[in-house]
Amino acid sequence: MWGAARLAFLLRSVEVLGKNLAHLGHRLVVRSGRSEEVLPRLAAEVRAEAVFANKRYEPYAQARDRKVASALYGQGVGFELSKDAVAWEEREILTQAGNPFTVFTPYSKVWRSRPQPTPVPRLMQAKEPAPEVPSDPLVLDPSVWGHPLRQPLPAAGERAALDLLERFLDGPVFRYDTARDLPAEDGTSSLSPYLRVGSIGIRTVLARLRAVREKADAPGQRGCDVWLTELIWREFYQQVLHNFPHVLKGAFRPEYDAIRWSDDEGHFQAWCTGRTGYPIVDAAMRCLAATGTMPNRARMIVAMFLTKDLMISWQRGERWFMQQLLDGDLAANNGGWQWSAGTGTDAAPYFRIFNPVTQGEKCDPTGAFVRRWVPELAKLPDATIHQPWEEPFFSPARSGYPDRIVIHAEQRPKCLAMFKAVKRGTDA
Repeated sequence: MWGAARLAFLLRSVEVLGKNLAHLGHRLVVRSGRSEEVLPRLAAEVRAEAVFANKRYEPYAQARDRKVASALYGQGVGFELSKDAVAWEEREILTQAGNPFTVFTPYSKVWRSRPQPTPVPRLMQAKEPAPEVPSDPLVLDPSVWGHPLRQPLPAAGERAALDLLERFLDGPVFRYDTARDLPAEDGTSSLSPYLRVGSIGIRTVLARLRAVREKADAPGQRGCDVWLTELIWREFYQQVLHNFPHVLKGAFRPEYDAIRWSDDEGHFQAWCTGRTGYPIVDAAMRCLAATGTMPNRARMIVAMFLTKDLMISWQRGERWFMQQLLDGDLAANNGGWQWSAGTGTDAAPYFRIFNPVTQGEKCDPTGAFVRRWVPELAKLPDATIHQPWEEPFFSPARSGYPDRIVIHAEQRPKCLAMFKAVKRGTDA
């Protein structure tokens, strides 16, 4: 489920990595093909005694690494994986009974009680010239793989990630507890794509966060703590994906696989293209298409609208996001969609249903976010910009902005009935 933006960002991150390695006297070798075939050949070329890699937690990545290990061991080469993407791995934080956590709050409490790991030393300057090993060219254009890029990308690499981190910790983090829910403000760190590709390490992020929190006042510490919670959510979903791999193909709560979701293709396409008639939903979806990003609160709003108002499967939304998102983290995307749909690990499940109008009024009170991405509504007053149908002289035909494809007040009881029907069948 590679999207063009995510693929292009990964390739550019690899390009910057190559330049950084060259500056230290090391060399990046690029090879194309199956890992279990290419790596053993390369190891033989350079007479390597062992191969070291950072561990990934997605089931497909772990299956790949098992194949690589088997191939390398078969020719007498060692293979060792290191913890890098997370502070605590999938079996390092368990319940008192020794089981994985399935609810976030107790997991978070244990996570916070652990001493935070410190960053590892930086790579040193090479002591001797890098060996001359043939390398394939690094193709930076994702369209070569059939993924045409339609949006600009942020700067890639470690330096760009560190600059973003310092900008965020210089002020925005102290307001994160409130600003993160305001999509018109630059209130988030924007680090998730860099964490996803490994341009910056979670240990570095945690160490810098801890340092600035210690010097902050009480309100600033609240902002730091809320951002830390978001970082913990990232690791919570990683361990859920590893310990409960069935979430890749179905609901975390399997009884909800019996839900008969809507297959209305017109509704789905209206949601994808930002033409639902609900301004905050449409603004967020257009923002995603143009930038490959979407603020966290907006992600919850559009996900809940798809699953609770349109009653379309969370799996269709999950796949669409993975095709569009610049960060595109499988575990976080899956976990977030199942949380919104009410099929996941959430302790307050399906009966949580966001009202897209009141959500818009709360997180975009002046309509700035809507006006930016839905210019058809730019001239509406703040009082009606999130419900243009209430504006006396507003006309979908004249404005070019569609009428609502569903009425929220009518869809809510239908959604509750859909879930309750499955619950009754399960309890019977």
